[in-house]
Amino acid sequence: MDLQVRQEGEYQYIDEGEGEVLLLLHGLFGALSNWNGVVDHFSKNYRVVIPLMPIYEMALHKAGVPGLVNFVEGFVKFKKLNNLTLLGNSLGGHVGLVYTLNNPTMVKRLVLTGSSGLFEDSMGGSFPKRGNYEYVEERVGYTFYNPKTATKELVDEVFAITNSNAKCLRIIAIAKSAQRHNMAKDITNIKVPTLLIWGLNDTITPPLVAYEFNRLIDNSDLYFIDKCGHAPMMEHPEKFNSILEKYLERTPITASSV
Repeated sequence: MDLQVRQEGEYQYIDEGEGEVLLLLHGLFGALSNWNGVVDHFSKNYRVVIPLMPIYEMALHKAGVPGLVNFVEGFVKFKKLNNLTLLGNSLGGHVGLVYTLNNPTMVKRLVLTGSSGLFEDSMGGSFPKRGNYEYVEERVGYTFYNPKTATKELVDEVFAITNSNAKCLRIIAIAKSAQRHNMAKDITNIKVPTLLIWGLNDTITPPLVAYEFNRLIDNSDLYFIDKCGHAPMMEHPEKFNSILEKYLERTPITASSV
């Protein structure tokens, strides 16, 4: 489906379907389109909302995990959302973890996929070389088990980002903030039902990271998808959606949890 990006106040976002709210958070080099398969499948029975996080526009002194959490808090309040099922990929998972800890009554379920917060090898361990398209193409392909998942459109988008001084400065600041903001001591306080969907071949947040999240979050379930890298919802959307759908059905939001 073609996603309609809405503009309201300072926010750009997707808002499709009706029902329980699934709030989706993308990663550092992510985009709204990363969640196409999820929106297409779940907007039939849920309200799927995706804010476009201001990764490349936010004030440099605010460029970090806390600044992005503040943005999500403002967006949720602006849209009057509640009883959230919060899904985050990569940096979006990290932001989702902090948001959940800061706003425990707002989140009823948490879904993490390739989340940072414990360890990540961002962009394959090095920042993309500016002006080198082949290098950027290789690094973006590194995100996936099958490099062909990285479409030319996606590579072009990342290439354009890496050729902007202003955007690069913000990406570096946010990446450093994420690495400093290790959550091992904090996430034991997360009590909401948590689903971990991980690529078995994720080289950025490897399977050991998923096992550690599973160990530290008491009420968590872990599922791996084989032949899958750092963005399962892009590389294997059908399998991702199947795991998520069954989990949502198995952990209903009841009156007592609202």
